[in-house]
Amino acid sequence: MSISLVKGQKISLAKQDGSSLSKIFLGAGWDVAKSGGLFGMFGGGNNSIDLDVSAITFDANKRQIDNVYFGQLRSRDGSIVHSGDNLTGAGDGDDEVVYVDLSQVPSNITSIVFTISSFRGQTFEKVENAFCRLVDQNSNQQIAHYNLSAKGNYTALIIAKVYRHDGAWKMSALGETCNGRTLHDIVPHVVNYL
Repeated sequence: MSISLVKGQKISLAKQDGSSLSKIFLGAGWDVAKSGGLFGMFGGGNNSIDLDVSAITFDANKRQIDNVYFGQLRSRDGSIVHSGDNLTGAGDGDDEVVYVDLSQVPSNITSIVFTISSFRGQTFEKVENAFCRLVDQNSNQQIAHYNLSAKGNYTALIIAKVYRHDGAWKMSALGETCNGRTLHDIVPHVVNYL
């Protein structure tokens, strides 16, 4: 059963039988907002938007350990893999996916933070139907769904963090807005939510 997350909500990443999930993925999708007016009808607007999903890992001292994004599709330890860059948001379903093998994440990593940013600097006022979802990779069952379509004058969202708590993995829906075109621009903001 999938949970529809709200900002600030925390969930456990344990299966119904109490065992921990081992492989998950975070999928994100979006569409370009339909522009109104005469020019929108005749193709006067740009009908693509390049949002980039990233995963940033941190240790208990809030030090950045690694990152996975369109420029580095695999973490150095191999536990996190990115599906690749979607430059337009076209099509249904997940536009970008980050796969995480929780059983292989090194013990010094205490948090994995997922972000999404507008590489060309377009604001989220130009985005609609944006979402992220957390899925159990082994069963392909959706665990949680989070609506990201809060339109606004910002270029990045700190989506969620997956973190260790008392030896188990949990997820917190963050939904914090900030500005930045790349994950490197966003990291100073992310540290505030660890």
